[in-house]
Amino acid sequence: MVHRGRPWSLPLEDRVLLVTTYCRINLTLRQLAPLFGVSKSTAGRVITHLGPLLALQPRKRFAKDAVLIVDGTLVPTRDHTIAERSKNYRYSTNHQVVIDADTRLVVVVGRPLAGNRNDCKAWEESGAKDAVGNTVTIADGGYPGTGSVIPHRRERGQSDLPDWKEEHNKSHKQVRARVQHVFARMKTWKILRDCRLKGDGVHHAMLGIARMHNLVLAG
Repeated sequence: MVHRGRPWSLPLEDRVLLVTTYCRINLTLRQLAPLFGVSKSTAGRVITHLGPLLALQPRKRFAKDAVLIVDGTLVPTRDHTIAERSKNYRYSTNHQVVIDADTRLVVVVGRPLAGNRNDCKAWEESGAKDAVGNTVTIADGGYPGTGSVIPHRRERGQSDLPDWKEEHNKSHKQVRARVQHVFARMKTWKILRDCRLKGDGVHHAMLGIARMHNLVLAG
């Protein structure tokens, strides 16, 4: 088989390691390149080339009895063309992440939107809602009118919820907490604390880390 262009100076396994190291500890290219004996530009090309290839592919079919959980998370992003100041006072992107409530695997990650976009709108505009279709999806109170299963709210003039609704909300919160646990694990990858990648880079980083998360869970 004939390969066109200049061959990579690093074998594939080292290129994958370079990308995962970059995402894990968020070194600059100037710091990362000497660790692998390559130039800064080569390290950048490896990340640009392999990042999309390591990305999670969204699940297209779900079992009839599947239950999903969605929530949004903010990723501080230096590319201000796709980010806006958010509630953490930093330029961030909003990422809608959907997990399987049973396995806790990430099944869909919506396209990033500006960090000042609320979750209700981001759910639809990111493409995440279309990706899950009619599958039962649990969400917090920030998703009214989206068709998701959200907590009960007090009606106007109502001081307290009935006991059965309070109990349902408690159970709902316990299940919904699983997506927060997933976020906590994903954000041990430091690139999600301060992403320097431009354009689609933050999206590919999120998808790649979602795939790594799933691989760890799957063993």
